[in-house]
Amino acid sequence: MSRSHYHKHTRGVILPASIKKNDRLATILIILVSIVVFAAVVILGKVKLEVNLGFDQHIFARLNALINTFVALLLLGALFAAKDKRFETHKKLMLWALGLSLLFLVSYICHHLFTDETKYGGSGLIKIVYYFILITHIFLAGLILPFILFTAYRGLTAEYAKHRKLARITWPLWFYVAVTGVIVFLMINPYYS
Repeated sequence: MSRSHYHKHTRGVILPASIKKNDRLATILIILVSIVVFAAVVILGKVKLEVNLGFDQHIFARLNALINTFVALLLLGALFAAKDKRFETHKKLMLWALGLSLLFLVSYICHHLFTDETKYGGSGLIKIVYYFILITHIFLAGLILPFILFTAYRGLTAEYAKHRKLARITWPLWFYVAVTGVIVFLMINPYYS
């Protein structure tokens, strides 16, 4: 069977559950993971390690921007795949976005552990724009993880009506966080020392 023939017949096929439904356990794990990640980011964000890594520590900020770019592109691809009823592709792209977001978290923590805080050097209206984007980015980044995990859980348990309902909230917030992460980097990058 040709690849295009295969795709014609698999488009729109609803995927079976990938994991067994257990709402109680999932809720406990999602809340626990969300709290631990949030606490780790807040606590480790206040810690500074005086270590000479032998390279520019701001490489982590560049890596974060690159990861956020890929996450935004994966989210767009996954959205179009879902709208086109290519659910297997949608699932793969979303799992890649989740994996990259985990890598982002590690890189983000490393950046804050090994670098001093950088002050934004712009002034006037651009400074207001920068802080608006930064504050909304930070607030939504802190809020989004349980939404992402619950949305993924509903998709992986094949509860597609609930998955779609949550995704209508989760997707735009996650996309905003990814895109504004790149914008914040581009705006602060000239001020890294």
